[in-house]
Amino acid sequence: MALLFVTPTPGAAEPNKALYELQERCAKEAREVFQKKWGDGIVKDKTGEIAANYENHYNARLNKWDKGKSEIMIMDRGIADAGAMGEGALPGLRSRLLNRRAFLFGSAAGLAALGLAGCASDYISLAEAEKVYGPVPNEKFPIPAVDVSKVNPKYFRKTVRYDSNEAPGTIIIDPSKYYVYRIEGEGNATRYGANVGRDGFRWSGEAYVGRKAEWPTWTPPKEMIARQPEAGKYARGMPGGLDNPLGARVLYLYQNGVYTLYTIYSTSDPETIGNGITSGCTGLLSQDMIDLYSRTPVKTKVIVLPA
Repeated sequence: MALLFVTPTPGAAEPNKALYELQERCAKEAREVFQKKWGDGIVKDKTGEIAANYENHYNARLNKWDKGKSEIMIMDRGIADAGAMGEGALPGLRSRLLNRRAFLFGSAAGLAALGLAGCASDYISLAEAEKVYGPVPNEKFPIPAVDVSKVNPKYFRKTVRYDSNEAPGTIIIDPSKYYVYRIEGEGNATRYGANVGRDGFRWSGEAYVGRKAEWPTWTPPKEMIARQPEAGKYARGMPGGLDNPLGARVLYLYQNGVYTLYTIYSTSDPETIGNGITSGCTGLLSQDMIDLYSRTPVKTKVIVLPA
């Protein structure tokens, strides 16, 4: 289950960080209740009761915190990428509201797993994430820190078990799970959270890194300009920088010596991670992309799994 994060509306007294910590604390308390009552095993016929317990814990604390001043949002931001820019990128953010119960219930089974598995226990802590995704001041264009409260913890960079016969260094993109893996060998991989192609624009197959660039120029293709005339002002190229859709680093994907128009690129928009928003490209948070880029030479094999 993908947890969403509470975003305070204007006038709310505390930042997202407080609610992020609230979620973790409530899940921990709920888990203790579940363990005392049922032990560590997940009992299928108890999922409804598990969900209710979690909701009670969360609502009791949240009501004290916001007194009805918060809304729960999914931020679905269109984002530009090289040759495969999302349609909504230039207009900016699009939001759709969810009620509190929708936030709590991706599914009863998902919440059962959340409570009994200890919520974010398998992920790095918020404090660790703030270090990993902190500012990068020594870049040509200094990169600000990521607001990690806007990222589901499961998408934070982590070394995980990943069985593969591919050579170390190989990149595997799993668009169905919004992950990018770099094979490290001995059954391990570095896993990064990603945004991927939206419905109708996903693809699968093998490619390789044909070239790579730091702070690249972005040039929208003719097809995109036809769909979004406002992008025409960049027909001769948009210089590198923080506002450039490709961000700090980009890996250009090739097949048989030909550029596919697909890339693995940098994004400074944490709301996009875990979403399908592009026309086929894959985006990582800038800090993650810098890490992957530094360890990925030209000719590296890239596998895109079916969505």
